[in-house]
Amino acid sequence: MSLNQDFIRKLFYNNEFIISNHARIRMFQRNISTSDIRYIIENGEIIEDYLDDEPCPSALFLGFIKKPIHIVVAQCEDHARIITVYIPEKDKWIDYRIRKDKV
Repeated sequence: MSLNQDFIRKLFYNNEFIISNHARIRMFQRNISTSDIRYIIENGEIIEDYLDDEPCPSALFLGFIKKPIHIVVAQCEDHARIITVYIPEKDKWIDYRIRKDKV
């Protein structure tokens, strides 16, 4: 089972999302804008699910805006929450989609 990518996209389309303080700090540090976040949610792909996350299950999105970007998004009942945003390190990922330690 995986999270509903279309539902998460709908939440973003309807502006029903929150960006955590942690994610805001990371966005600033990495020069990633809210527009970048929206683009990745709309056009990116879910590459991992964290169904046991509390209080809401979450997923890892991958998208590209001049560089690869990972976004962890929680899917709550009435909103999405951006947990963190980062640029994946090439030495830890295969094609930025599969963790090297999982192979």
